[in-house]
Amino acid sequence: MILTVALRSLLTRPVRSAVLAGGFGLGVSVMATLLGIGAVILEQARAPALVGGGDVVIAGASGRVPSARFIMSSVLETPPLSGRAVVASPMARGTLYLVRGGGRVPIRARGGIPSLERALGDPETSGVRSWVDTDADVAWARPDPEDVLRAMDRFHPIPDVAARADSWAEWLYFNGHTEDARFYLTFLVGPMTETGRRRAGVRLQLQHGDRVTNYSASQEIDEADVLASAPELTIAGNSVRLNGRRYIVTLDLPRETAGDQREVVRPAAPPRASGQIRIGAIPGRSLPPIWVRGSRGWVSGYTVPVMNGTLDGMLRVGNDRVSLSGGRGYHDHNWGFWDDVSWRWGQVQHGELSLVYGRIIPPAEAADADRVPGFLAVIGPDGPIASTTDVTIEESTRPGGRQPEHIVVRGRGPSLDLTLDLDVEDAIITPMRQGLFGAGLDFLQLRARYRVTGRVDDRAISFTAPGSAETFRGK
Repeated sequence: MILTVALRSLLTRPVRSAVLAGGFGLGVSVMATLLGIGAVILEQARAPALVGGGDVVIAGASGRVPSARFIMSSVLETPPLSGRAVVASPMARGTLYLVRGGGRVPIRARGGIPSLERALGDPETSGVRSWVDTDADVAWARPDPEDVLRAMDRFHPIPDVAARADSWAEWLYFNGHTEDARFYLTFLVGPMTETGRRRAGVRLQLQHGDRVTNYSASQEIDEADVLASAPELTIAGNSVRLNGRRYIVTLDLPRETAGDQREVVRPAAPPRASGQIRIGAIPGRSLPPIWVRGSRGWVSGYTVPVMNGTLDGMLRVGNDRVSLSGGRGYHDHNWGFWDDVSWRWGQVQHGELSLVYGRIIPPAEAADADRVPGFLAVIGPDGPIASTTDVTIEESTRPGGRQPEHIVVRGRGPSLDLTLDLDVEDAIITPMRQGLFGAGLDFLQLRARYRVTGRVDDRAISFTAPGSAETFRGK
């Protein structure tokens, strides 16, 4: 029908039809030309040479790279990039205003580190000799590994969110294992008290042989000291110190009693645990800070300074000596508002590979839990290998059971396709009290046997190894 109408119009009014056809053709050609020019302009605008030199521009998903210093000090300082002539410089753009008399002139400005900009061949600044690195530039460009760990492990001021302030907590978490022992250790600093100080506590869960025993102590500490010194903390005579790349933890803790309602203590359990734990960080085997934000000021953060580290030290429990020499250690750091919050988390090492997965479940009024992504990251001997946020976590529990028997974690992404099958072998169950996370929930720390299969890049992955996991049960 349309073809018939077009033919009749062409036969009855040939001149008008020719003019219209020519106009449409010209319009299409102009539009195609403009799109082509726009694509070229966009490509040129992203060209490293125009941005300020170099060969590659690295940007975050939302434009900024929130952990640029971590990339500089970790990723670029480990193979295959380490030892090569690789130079990278941070760059930030902003708007400045030139104020003169009653007028203001906006100026787009770009900032960077002078020596690194010159090394990249930035034509705008390479000839300005007066532009030199400050002490802060030097520290940022060539950071000491200990300084990087301290930056990752710094504590955060409590955000000004009055409705959530009572649920703020931040903690350093350590775990480690040898052939015959395993421990979980937390240095936690909680919300402000009526005295103007913050509640704080240390808790050790030690598994030695077939016995699992909890030890803990608490006190109130000064917030200013925490913010100034962390990750170096002292709580009730127990301390964390960072010496170079090694965390040194000194403990002297009383055993928890049955009145704590957190553990059924066997009569023969030693009354105290004391000694020293030393966990060494390995460059590249870290995860930078991750922030998750929701409505009404809710926030949660997580970082892993030590994904798979060395472990040594000795713990004394009664007349026994528990050696930690030759084991493997792990350390992460968490902060945020924790009322009605739970999570799923797990971590395993095998050979030179380390894997960690997790998903946080926020309060219903802060965010839709189904829209908060999980994560799965793989760390190799030379640093991060692959990661994805396309992650599912499925837990299977028999009717009436208090702990999952089986957990399946699947991660899919351009650089990995992995399945983690966890057979739960043991669980430490801690009932949550009012004001701690979700009141009425049980917090489960699991020992599991991992079966990991799939691929990372073009490498086939298949191994079985012991690992840890955490989850919640209850209301």
